[in-house]
Amino acid sequence: MSSKIDQAAAKSAQLKEEISELQGQLAALAKQQAEMDKVRQETHADFEVAKADLELGLSGVRKALQVLRDYYAADSTTLLQQPARPQMHDKATGAGTSIIGILEVCESDFATNLAKEEQEESDAQEEYEKLSQENALSKTAMTQDLKYKTQESVSLDKTVSEV
Repeated sequence: MSSKIDQAAAKSAQLKEEISELQGQLAALAKQQAEMDKVRQETHADFEVAKADLELGLSGVRKALQVLRDYYAADSTTLLQQPARPQMHDKATGAGTSIIGILEVCESDFATNLAKEEQEESDAQEEYEKLSQENALSKTAMTQDLKYKTQESVSLDKTVSEV
């Protein structure tokens, strides 16, 4: 009888140790998830700022391109249906073509950077959701394990105290 009591007491002590360890793991998991949430919010906010800047830049470059293309492609008499104005200056089409070329490269860079930022944001969100799901599953498993070990420990303590 004494050996059963000793075994039950030892098992209860072992379970209490495991319970303490599980509680520590749960606390660490909660801290890790909180840190992940904070980092995710910060990276998402950074993405929103970068996206707004890139979209604004892209919009500006596209407007500039449209204005320049209209200017260098237009024949003033066909657009306005007015008599030709006296020629005071010539359009520098060579310089205009160079500027348009540079702006097209800028447009391409803005569009590429925007697509890159959006892909990085998408990847970061997927990774965050995956890790959050894994953490939720781990937390559920640990919580259930903790619950059952606590019940068993209480039952063993009750058995020891009754005998």
